[in-house]
Amino acid sequence: MRTSPAVISLALSSLLLSGCGGGEQEPTRETTNTPQATGQSPGQPTAQQTTAASPRPTSISETFEAYSAGAAAVTYDEEAVPAGSRVEVNTEAEDGGTAFTLRVSGLQPDRDYGAHVHTKPCGAAPDDSGPHYQNEEDPQQPSTDPKYANPDNEVWLDFTTDADGSAEVDTEVDWVPRQGEANSIVIHAEHTHTEPGHAGQAGDRLACVNVPF
Repeated sequence: MRTSPAVISLALSSLLLSGCGGGEQEPTRETTNTPQATGQSPGQPTAQQTTAASPRPTSISETFEAYSAGAAAVTYDEEAVPAGSRVEVNTEAEDGGTAFTLRVSGLQPDRDYGAHVHTKPCGAAPDDSGPHYQNEEDPQQPSTDPKYANPDNEVWLDFTTDADGSAEVDTEVDWVPRQGEANSIVIHAEHTHTEPGHAGQAGDRLACVNVPF
């Protein structure tokens, strides 16, 4: 049986077409934002998952002086906190909380002082620094209720100077100050009271230092 030239020609054309690109195409791969695709280690959060970073550590060293618009550390009582005396403040985030260290030098020797974190920056008047910063705010102000005015809900840094007028004190709380709501440390005339009706009180405000918490 003979195959006609037309049939042979049609068969050859079909073979040529299938060999020149009629095969299956490679499936398109879709890139996803997985740790492997972005070069991150497994379990590491992607950019969209990352939450706010921990607060930056704070470290300041200032000299007390009479108030001026640019003063970072202000003395309101130059007998108790002489102009030229020094203050250092360090903070560090620790396991969801915050560690605070306060160092002073050049103050009156062998004397008790109170110290707390306050809500506002230092001003021309002692009261300009506002109330104590509280993690859980007392709805009744000024706060003298031990439920709120205590060293777990506030930052207390009471100290007693040595014979040279120097002291160092540290404390830790299990929370982080809300950004922009804690702005200074105030040094008071006496150690902080704890009894109801007087809790949190520590006498006159002697000095203030601005701290960028």
